[in-house]
Amino acid sequence: MCGRFTLTQSAEIIAQVFDLGNIPPFNPRYNIAPSQAIATILIKPDDTERQLQMLHWGLIPRWAKDVKMGAKLINARAETLTEKPSFRTAFKKRRCLIIADGFYEWQQQDGKKQPFYFKLQDEQPFAFAGLWEHWESEREVIESCTILTTEANQIMQPIHGRMPVILSSKDYDLWLDPSVQKSDLLQPLLLPYSAEEMTAYPVSTRVNKPMNDSPECIQELVAE
Repeated sequence: MCGRFTLTQSAEIIAQVFDLGNIPPFNPRYNIAPSQAIATILIKPDDTERQLQMLHWGLIPRWAKDVKMGAKLINARAETLTEKPSFRTAFKKRRCLIIADGFYEWQQQDGKKQPFYFKLQDEQPFAFAGLWEHWESEREVIESCTILTTEANQIMQPIHGRMPVILSSKDYDLWLDPSVQKSDLLQPLLLPYSAEEMTAYPVSTRVNKPMNDSPECIQELVAE
């Protein structure tokens, strides 16, 4: 699964990498957690332009009775998207890019969980494959999202059996296009990312608490 990630890049770099116009400044985030607002890129069904939008992390299906369901849907398995009522329609019509520059996963070690930090070797921002939904009640409207996961690549396998889907930049347009609705065109994009382009190292357990949101979260843990 993917339960924490980072976005420390400036608005200027993000706009350049993702072909966006002027976007608001970003505060560096070193420990983004579920239920928080996260930066995404999407194309609304009646539009053709990419737009940056902050969405609630934890997908709330349109038919959900209340917002509590979102806490259970921070991730979606790429292999079963067409089978799950919570994700089936969003996979067809409401896909998004979730902007990140690193993420965390935990490894079981002697009965404890050791966090590791993963990023691209070039340290550039990238996009998780995501789905988004529009939910409303008589009192509120919430647009929310989930991060897709797939099998672990070679760098992830010693740590965890799953990893978030990191999309290749050449596939952004196809993934975002709401007119593309055939799963046989979309599923081939949802593969493990190249391990050769990634790096990983252990970090301190500071990241275990969402209140800790500082550069210390991503500092490499040096063996004593």
